[in-house]
Amino acid sequence: MTQSTENRIPLDDLMVFHQLARSLNSSLDLDTILRTILEQMERLITADMWTLLMMDESREELYYAIASGNGESSLRDLRVRVGEGVAGWVAEHSETLIVPESEDDPRLHQTSSPDQRVVRSVIAMPLRGRKGVQGVIEILNPRASQMSDYTIAFLHILCDHAAIAIENAQDVARIHQLTITDDTTGLYNVRHLYKVLEQEVERSQQNSKPVSLAFIDLDRFKSVNDVHGHLIGSELLGRVGARIKQIARPKDMCFRYGGDEFVVMMPETSAEEALATATHLHHLLIHSVFRMSNGLELTASASVGLATCPPENAVHAIIGTADSRMYAVKSNGRGKVRGA
Repeated sequence: MTQSTENRIPLDDLMVFHQLARSLNSSLDLDTILRTILEQMERLITADMWTLLMMDESREELYYAIASGNGESSLRDLRVRVGEGVAGWVAEHSETLIVPESEDDPRLHQTSSPDQRVVRSVIAMPLRGRKGVQGVIEILNPRASQMSDYTIAFLHILCDHAAIAIENAQDVARIHQLTITDDTTGLYNVRHLYKVLEQEVERSQQNSKPVSLAFIDLDRFKSVNDVHGHLIGSELLGRVGARIKQIARPKDMCFRYGGDEFVVMMPETSAEEALATATHLHHLLIHSVFRMSNGLELTASASVGLATCPPENAVHAIIGTADSRMYAVKSNGRGKVRGA
C-alpha cells in the first residue's frame, strides 16, 4: 500500500536527521557533542532557554553541563536532586514530561530559572543509554505553536542519537583515563607526567611564567614491606598518593613516578612559592596517620627535592634537578625539603 503524502517525512527534514546523526557521531569529544545537541534544539524549537543536564551518579544529582538563553551563566553551580523538579522527575522515571502553559504542574515550581522568571511550560526528555539515564534535555517556556507531535518526535530522535554519542564519548574518556592513571595510587602515571610537563615547560618558555616540580621519595619504605608485607605496602602507597592529591593545591597535578616516588607539578609557580608550597605539603604528609584495612596505623616520612623552569628549560633537566636535590636530602638525614 502506498503511504499518503501527508504522512511522509519531508526530504529537508530527512537531510536534517542525516546531518544530525553524522554530526553527533563524528566526534568523541563530549563538549563538542553537547554543543551540537544544544544547537539542534535551538534550531528546532523557539523557547526562553535550552539546557542539558548530565547525571552525577555518585551524588544522585543532575548538573547543568551546557545551556543557552537568558541567564545561562548562573546555572553553572546549580544542582538538581534526582526526583526534584521537572528534570529530577524525568531522571528518576526515565520518561518524557511535557507541561503546556494551560496546566499547573507543581513540578514547575521546583524548576530553576536563572533570572527568576516564571516557568510556564516545559519539555523535558531523558537521555537514555545502555546503563540508564545519562542526563536530561530541558526546554523552558517553548512556544505553544511549536509543541506539535512532529516536533516532539524529532526531539526524541535527537535524544536517541545524543545518548549514543554521549555514551561513546564517555567510554573513550574512561579508556583514556586508564592509560594515564597508575593502578595502585589512582594518580597520573609517569608517561602522562612527561607529556604534560613538556607542555608546561613549553608554555613557561612562551609566557615567561615559571613551572615548578616537587620530587617526593618516601623514606625507608622498604621496611614497611619487610615488616608488614607487600599487600600493606601497596595499600600504604595508595593512601599516601590519595593524601598527596588531597593536600596539594587544586591547580597542581600529582603523579606516581614509580616505586615509592611521587611528583607534584606546580604550574605558574616560582621557586620561592614552590618551596613554601612543598614545605607545607610535606608537613601535612608526614603528620598524617594512615589506617590500614587490617586496623594497623602507619605514618610516612618523605624527602623532597624541588626544581623550577626557568632556569631548568627541558623536561629531563627539571626532573633530574628535582631528583638530585631529593637524594641530597636523603644523604643528609632525610625527612626534609630542598630547593635551589
